[in-house]
Amino acid sequence: MKKEIINIIKVGGAVVEDETQLSRLLSDFSSVEGKKVLVHGGGRRATKVAAQLGIETKMVNGRRITDADMLEVVTMVYGGLVNKNVVAKLQATGVNALGLTGADVDVIRSHKRPLKNGIDYGFVGDVDKADGRMLSTLIEAGITPVMAPLTHDGQGNILNTNADTIAAETAKALAPYYDVTLTFCFEKKGVLSNPDDDDSVIPVITRDDFNRYVADGTIAGGMIPKIENALDAIQAGVNKVVITKADALGENAGTVII
Repeated sequence: MKKEIINIIKVGGAVVEDETQLSRLLSDFSSVEGKKVLVHGGGRRATKVAAQLGIETKMVNGRRITDADMLEVVTMVYGGLVNKNVVAKLQATGVNALGLTGADVDVIRSHKRPLKNGIDYGFVGDVDKADGRMLSTLIEAGITPVMAPLTHDGQGNILNTNADTIAAETAKALAPYYDVTLTFCFEKKGVLSNPDDDDSVIPVITRDDFNRYVADGTIAGGMIPKIENALDAIQAGVNKVVITKADALGENAGTVII
């Protein structure tokens, strides 16, 4: 039997924290037909709130070090301020949204990241499992999940978890139930062959292409883990992954990972 299509759309903090961009994105998201899930970041807002509270933000290789104080900030900002703002705005567009962290209905469980190259990332979670059955139960009830980048370890602890990873793990968990398209929305039109040329979008990337582009330096920095997440999702049964600009949602644009 042919599986129903579902769209999982991940949007970064830069869009979520700009009212104009957010309004446009949520309008576009509400126009996406059929079943859907929204995953959001919010790192810039967390950094801003932390600074207002006198809490220093520490980053290593673009990843946030989450000590006990920062964990309180990201829990408030991701699970509260950003998530509920998005949910309320989606309700206004007619989308019956429900905000979720990984702890809610035990939907994403993780473990505290061990030391990596001597670096202690603090209360950062690496995902063990996402509950596709529970998510599909909500979705079949007409609910649109809005996922915040927080998980839990089953021992009572909230963990800060990368939003791209949340999106990929959610897509993988739903792949047995639906024909899944995962879209990563960010500030560029897609993966660029020349970072100084916004129109140099690479239309399609396979695993072999990716390895070649990393080796020659075309793909570098934060784009590497994003595409690694995409390729892992494809391998786990996700039909298609798209990397595109937030204001191009719904258009046949961007880079397709196959």
